[in-house]
Amino acid sequence: MTLYIGREASKLWKRICSETTTEINLLLDNWKYLLAGLIFQYIHGLAARGVHYLHRPGPTLQDLGFYILPELGQDKAYISETVFTFVFLSFLLWTFHPFIFKSKKIYTVLVWCRVLAFLVASQILRIITFYSTQLPGPNYHCREGSKLARLPKPESVLEVLLINFPRGVIYGCGDLIFSSHMIFTLVFVLTYQKYGTRSFIKHFAWLVAIVQSLLIVASRKHYTVDVVVAWYTVNLVVFFIDKKLPELPDRSSGSLPMLLPLSTKDKDSKTKEENHKLLNGNSVDPADWV
Repeated sequence: MTLYIGREASKLWKRICSETTTEINLLLDNWKYLLAGLIFQYIHGLAARGVHYLHRPGPTLQDLGFYILPELGQDKAYISETVFTFVFLSFLLWTFHPFIFKSKKIYTVLVWCRVLAFLVASQILRIITFYSTQLPGPNYHCREGSKLARLPKPESVLEVLLINFPRGVIYGCGDLIFSSHMIFTLVFVLTYQKYGTRSFIKHFAWLVAIVQSLLIVASRKHYTVDVVVAWYTVNLVVFFIDKKLPELPDRSSGSLPMLLPLSTKDKDSKTKEENHKLLNGNSVDPADWV
């Protein structure tokens, strides 16, 4: 038994080392896209902080979802956040599963480049919507009488840039007409729908997304329209951007193509290399093109 455990541990360690080497090479090629996506997450938070200064509390708008769904109450607001945290952590762990499991269909770096592209495009549309029209927030801390409903004029630029994370994000107001939590949830679910391998998890993921939508409205964190807009907009964004990006490589082929199309300079270099091989009588390996 001890010998078997030692042998399996050795295989696992070799697998982790091999995968780490592969992912580091991909990271060196694609770090700009990852960094840009991460920087935009801060910009998105900064935009949400900025619109909070413009927020003016008022009567809660008439909403069909508020009539249909029972109100959870301020003391149960944690339920939707707990579900979102579960979705986020589950997806995060899944993207790193190639480091552990033998059945590997994705490259972690390439998947996150794709996911961040979906998030950035959706968040740009979200920023445009909540700056176009400011609505009175339905959340409890955004209502008239709450000290958090209106932010005092900032005393310095630094106060705005720091966005009071994470409190400023959790207790934000005014970033409506598009649910941020639903953007993340739907992007994660759609990504697993395409690259995941377990059908029952795919069905469960869609069920969780529906439950998350209902909880957001029941918690009065967003209006129903915010959830509805997220559902059809994120699906359209993912559909069109996914068609523009090249397909992720099949891991069984062992090839590692770039996430984005090659530049003209790179193409010329590849062409010269292929011509050199042809002149020397060597066959051209398709892997040389990646």
